[in-house]
Amino acid sequence: MDLLKELTLSQGVVERKTTIPILSNVLLEASEDALKMTATDLELGIRSSCPAKVKKAGSTTAPAKKLFDYVRQLEEPEIRFKTVESATGGALSLTCGRSHVKIAGLARENFPVLPEYPGKLAVFPPPVFAQLIRRTAFAISSEESRYTLNAGLLILKPETMTMVATDGHRLAHVETDPVVAKEGYSGVSGELRVLVPKKAMTELVRL
Repeated sequence: MDLLKELTLSQGVVERKTTIPILSNVLLEASEDALKMTATDLELGIRSSCPAKVKKAGSTTAPAKKLFDYVRQLEEPEIRFKTVESATGGALSLTCGRSHVKIAGLARENFPVLPEYPGKLAVFPPPVFAQLIRRTAFAISSEESRYTLNAGLLILKPETMTMVATDGHRLAHVETDPVVAKEGYSGVSGELRVLVPKKAMTELVRL
């Protein structure tokens, strides 16, 4: 089921224990022929979508864990969504076969706005990127207050991809072979450096 697959991606991003309730929710936006989903913890964000037959465009939020748990129990391939009013500012009515449930959410206006980025900054083969993460993640600091050490440094060059990580005591440095990198690797004309937070690295390997 496409919907279940996309909701699974959000589970590692949303905050289940937070003082900001909206961060436990996933934003659902229906328009044209797709249902778009957004989740964030204010540090990490993910957007995804799945095909849908949209009769009326609309948006709302719903508790990510509760929605995921409900959808994964369904056996029918077709699920009908409908937004309804609620005391909390929004709710989602779901119908699947003989099953029907109403899930209270929060006002869509309270959901954080994720920054917009160009469609593609660079394109690289997922298996190669995942290997870089697996071979360096062990050296990342577990202290979240040490922001630069609680992340891996990804260095993209026209010929190679490199990941560097350290906790101040250990250092991990992995660079791809140029031939391996060229397989599905494009979009990099100069040198690009970016810090990838530890949590983001964990979720990227799961994609």
